[in-house]
Amino acid sequence: MAFKIGLLGLGTVGTGTVQILADPAQRHPLVQELELYRVGVRTLDKPRSVELPATCLTTDLASIVTDPSVDIVVEVLGGLEPARTLILQAIAHGKHVVTANKAVIARYGEEIFTAAAQSGVYVLLEAAVGGGIPVIEPLKQSLCGNRIQAIIGIVNGTTNYILTRMQREGGDFSEILADAQQLGYAEADPSADVDGLDAADKIAILASLGFGGRIKLSDVYCEGIRQVSAADITYAEKFGFVIKLLAIARREPLPLGIDLEQLQIRVHPTLIPHPHPLANVNDVYNAILIEGDPVGQVMFYGRGAGAGPTASAVVADVLNIAALLQVGRSGLTHTDGTPLLDPLLACSHQHYCAIAPMAELVTRFYARFLTQDYPGVIGKLGTCFGNHDVSLESVVQTGLQGNLAEIVVVTHDVREGNFQQALAEIRNFDSIHTIPSVLRVL
Repeated sequence: MAFKIGLLGLGTVGTGTVQILADPAQRHPLVQELELYRVGVRTLDKPRSVELPATCLTTDLASIVTDPSVDIVVEVLGGLEPARTLILQAIAHGKHVVTANKAVIARYGEEIFTAAAQSGVYVLLEAAVGGGIPVIEPLKQSLCGNRIQAIIGIVNGTTNYILTRMQREGGDFSEILADAQQLGYAEADPSADVDGLDAADKIAILASLGFGGRIKLSDVYCEGIRQVSAADITYAEKFGFVIKLLAIARREPLPLGIDLEQLQIRVHPTLIPHPHPLANVNDVYNAILIEGDPVGQVMFYGRGAGAGPTASAVVADVLNIAALLQVGRSGLTHTDGTPLLDPLLACSHQHYCAIAPMAELVTRFYARFLTQDYPGVIGKLGTCFGNHDVSLESVVQTGLQGNLAEIVVVTHDVREGNFQQALAEIRNFDSIHTIPSVLRVL
């Protein structure tokens, strides 16, 4: 029984997918049951690194998602439109969907999964987070017997590459970003990566799966790495840390008398202690650390992008659907006529997770101050922090930058709202020139 695949997009990931399907030798036997039936492209006469019959290619992408012969639609176009519209059209025509598009899922997941449940089709998205790292299906299946407590990840290869280079070479953000763009590790417009937007999309998806509820992307606190300087990298090293862009989703401990459980969900540059398992994830590699009860800590590590890794995840999802189709698990219904889908593969939760305000977050902070070189500045800082219940672990005056003193503080665990109130007061001190960096500590 051959399953016909309609592929939308023949860029980097689409090409990798075609290469796997064209060479089934020594792969899973089901790969041989997959037929690449139609491929949607933007232009027909573009040179390509894979050979396909002319009859297979079309610029009419809508004709693929409405073709009765197509069993599974694979969307690797990227971007929001026409990807969203095509996915919904495919679902409406009874097609199962595999997508690598984290932006569409993070923004329109509610619409897409509601439509899929009504039509009785699967939408699988392993390639949307972590490239070839298998983390989506383990969250839905292998770890489903656990109560997930936290998901913490380095999920953007571009920012990890930049921060790794800054750590190794002592260079500044702007110069290493320019080099990363020349090497093809960063886009011409790097905003989605360096401002944390890509990581926010991914942690929204992971949190939704791990904590069994939908996540509004607007609830994800997002802060990028543009403000991280070579000086911060150096000071972090002196204190025993490295700086990484982390995506974090964690259950908030319930205060006494409160019944509604809330989640922290945030993306920001973070100081990580050297012994932590994420501290040594470097270059373009990704890693996702999951904490569950009773499993403890589990970490998924590998290349987070690229044709091969991402295409492998795409094909794995296609094989998952093909296996279900082969044993007749699709098309079955409940006694009331509603579609019957495997609950471990379908995304069916309807409620939204309650998200804790950032002001209630309890964490440690690193802050760097440039001050006038006046006597008593450190004492005044300490007094202000103390007045706001911010306990300082260390205060170091590191030297002078011209006529300005440089002071670095690291706090104990404090409430974010208290820390931000103290900073607002400190910014108005006559002795404070600037506060170049404020970073959280894991």
